[in-house]
Amino acid sequence: MAATQAGNAERHRHAHRDAHAKSHAILKGRMTVLDDLPPELAQGVFVPGAEYPVIARLSSAPGDIHSDDIPAPRGFALKIIGVPGDRLTPALGGANQDFLMVNFPVLAFGTVQKYKKMLALLEKNANAPDAFQKLVAAAARGAEDVVEALGGTPGATLQGLARDNANMLGETFHTQAAIRYGDFIAKLSLAPEGDVADLTGQQVEGGFSAMRDAVGAYFAKNGADYTLRAQLCTDPDAMPVEDAAVLWDPDQSPHRPVARLHFDAQDAYSPARQVHGDDHLAFNPWNGVAAHRPLGSIMRVRKAAYESSSAQRHRLNDLPRQEPQKLADLPD
Repeated sequence: MAATQAGNAERHRHAHRDAHAKSHAILKGRMTVLDDLPPELAQGVFVPGAEYPVIARLSSAPGDIHSDDIPAPRGFALKIIGVPGDRLTPALGGANQDFLMVNFPVLAFGTVQKYKKMLALLEKNANAPDAFQKLVAAAARGAEDVVEALGGTPGATLQGLARDNANMLGETFHTQAAIRYGDFIAKLSLAPEGDVADLTGQQVEGGFSAMRDAVGAYFAKNGADYTLRAQLCTDPDAMPVEDAAVLWDPDQSPHRPVARLHFDAQDAYSPARQVHGDDHLAFNPWNGVAAHRPLGSIMRVRKAAYESSSAQRHRLNDLPRQEPQKLADLPD
């Protein structure tokens, strides 16, 4: 991964993230924890009634910059500013909690062993011509429809490849892997509410930066609301922690609201904000508090991977990593 990141930096003469390289918006907002949480949900940073400023980076999953004509998993990286609790990685500085989410509930490579097998395929597809990647996505969607028509459930790999170009503001995002949730274990998800939920399933078309343009056009005139939810692990056998490719059945353990997020109308991608969000900020699942420790083998490996990627990106660009202390640290 480090070699791929360095190779892309050489081509672009600028270093990007080795995953989620292309951003579409950098947002300022606020998170309010619900007042009436039961004890099992009032855990960690989710203190009933607490309010926190948040920064979010919206992105596409590949580790290189591709046209938005190519369907891809989308990311919603959330940074909650100024949270209490013992730090997981004190060397990162700050007092923030990062939650990294993707618009797909499971990882196709849910363990380190699966990831090793998948890595070559993922990098090969990411480096393929844009037209070929569009064909792969279209073929995967067709195969997914066939499986569902026959009464089956498509596998995580097929579902991951079968993404469409729906407006990402209407998508639901997931941590995919499990995290510590105070005295419990959970997965988190983020669901659109109100007007922004009307964008669910609406296709975005129009070129290289179509998703950025669609997101920017929406926030130029509108705010957006989301609900952050926790799905508690109630059966370790049916809801394994070590394999993030296994879907936790929402009928067995529903996604329960724990906080509301609100983003005012804003310039979501001004030049200063883009530079700061892409080049200075870092999002890392291990940047947080012990009450929300990432769990599972794939998350343990990510600790070194995220730190290595961030360090190399900032070193190649000769720019310092900056951990915000307040919303004003993110330029307008």
